Amino acid sequence: MIVTTLKGKAWILGDDIDTDVILPGKYLVLTEPDDLAKHALEGLIPDFYKKISPGGIIVAGKNFGCGSSREHAPLALKYAGVGAVIARSFSRIFFRNAINIGLPVVIAKDANSQISQGEEVLIDLERGTVRKSDGKVLIAENYPSFLLDILKDGGLLQNLKKRFGEGKL
Repeated sequence: MIVTTLKGKAWILGDDIDTDVILPGKYLVLTEPDDLAKHALEGLIPDFYKKISPGGIIVAGKNFGCGSSREHAPLALKYAGVGAVIARSFSRIFFRNAINIGLPVVIAKDANSQISQGEEVLIDLERGTVRKSDGKVLIAENYPSFLLDILKDGGLLQNLKKRFGEGKL
């Protein structure tokens, strides 16, 4: 289960960060999330999983998570320590894969041009806001209640277990 406010230091990335950049295809044979995490964003930021503080927040431009539909990409980010991803826009399938595994993804149109590398930001998922360290508030798109419930429960599987009972899944 996650809280609906998240605080972390920003990691700034660009536009069109595809799933092969997030997690190169050669690692799709790995089955343990912690092993996937070791290779998250390795082509952009070598040893990213060692550098990010738990709860760090990726801030990107448009079309984050484009490319293939691999579920491994958001999983690698989550287990590397990423607390959330803020972007101008997301690939639809990456967005939903992230929600399904309990990784908050936030659409905020101006975040990538207004947040600096290493700046601490506070995300309020329920209010749809991103607060910068200087107090400036950026507006994010609100989640529909059913998606917010999935995130609050820690992902789709946990949400379904809560709704229908452990033994029915």
